[in-house]
Amino acid sequence: MSTAERAGAQDPRAQGRGGDEARLTVADLGEEGLLARFAPLLPHAAGEVVGTGDDCAVLAAPDGRYAVSTDMLVEGRHFRLDWSTPEQVGRRAAAQNLADAAAMGARPTALTVGLAMPGTTPVAWVEGMVAGLGEACAECGAGVVGGDLVGGRAIVISVTVLGDLQGRAPVTRSGARPGDAIVHVGAPGRSAAGLALLSAGIGVGEAPGLAGRGPALAGLPRAVDAGTRAEARACLEAFRAPRPPLEAGPALARSGASAMMDVSDSLLRDGDRIARASGVILDFDEPATGEGALADAVASLMPVARLLADDEAAAWAMARAWALTGGEDHGMLATVPAEALGAPAGADRLPDGARVIGRVREAGDGESPGARVGGRAPGAGLGWDHFGG
Repeated sequence: MSTAERAGAQDPRAQGRGGDEARLTVADLGEEGLLARFAPLLPHAAGEVVGTGDDCAVLAAPDGRYAVSTDMLVEGRHFRLDWSTPEQVGRRAAAQNLADAAAMGARPTALTVGLAMPGTTPVAWVEGMVAGLGEACAECGAGVVGGDLVGGRAIVISVTVLGDLQGRAPVTRSGARPGDAIVHVGAPGRSAAGLALLSAGIGVGEAPGLAGRGPALAGLPRAVDAGTRAEARACLEAFRAPRPPLEAGPALARSGASAMMDVSDSLLRDGDRIARASGVILDFDEPATGEGALADAVASLMPVARLLADDEAAAWAMARAWALTGGEDHGMLATVPAEALGAPAGADRLPDGARVIGRVREAGDGESPGARVGGRAPGAGLGWDHFGG
């Protein structure tokens, strides 16, 4: 997108504003003016000793340790301005970092945010993005304690999250053991299905702030039934503004999870990472059996897949690929001791929504650690790779 296009009246960043306010850019306000506009939109952190406004934030560390992670979103690669509202972009930037902390078994407590953008970016877009990010943080009790603003050719959002382990050991990738169950909390494949819908022109161009919520859904024939529309809306929202099951991370840690990740790149790719780090096989259930949580996930995606596929077989293959190799759902993927599955109600039981999707086993003679599906190697297409696609 050219500079002229960015500054034009149709720039998606100016969504929802009119008159002089829509034309106000970050270059018009400058750094200090921009900070003054959006600082009130951000929640404070509970352990904040010194917050925004100084060279560094100072935070209390009640556990004596922090779980720390950084992620980036790049315009045109991770989000498109004509596909997502600024609020959705902000929520997505927060969600992927909050999920990283939760996947270590930590409670997210504080974020810092770096933002690069052209001077022609409308102030209204920045305010919307910051509001979405702030809302996502406030919902889980986290605050924003600092960051940086710079000029750039495209919008780049870099977020660092800090999490409180609350006295527990961190849950790493390397602890999976033979005999453990593989469990997942979330809706695998929905984000990938949302991306596929948008790529096909479905859901693009909806009114700002109403994406996926109106009586119609842009690009869908009106004859499509209400259930399919509802699932399509859920998939679009999962891609645009994911809502990870953040409470599930610490809950899985309390239940004795031996390894855990959030699903950023796909069940298979992230499962493969756990398997290799742990020196074991993560054998996922084959959805084709028609039984179990992964078969249910594929079945729930079938109405959306039918919108895009030529026939039933192609739709099933598409839905299966979304569930197994689709990324950016940010569900919690963990391995837990078998005895945790039958734990009685109480503080150490598995969280609501946790479903068994496979088993951990030893690597056999001549077998390399990694992910399997129904006992078979899944092939080359494990999921998203930042440099391979």
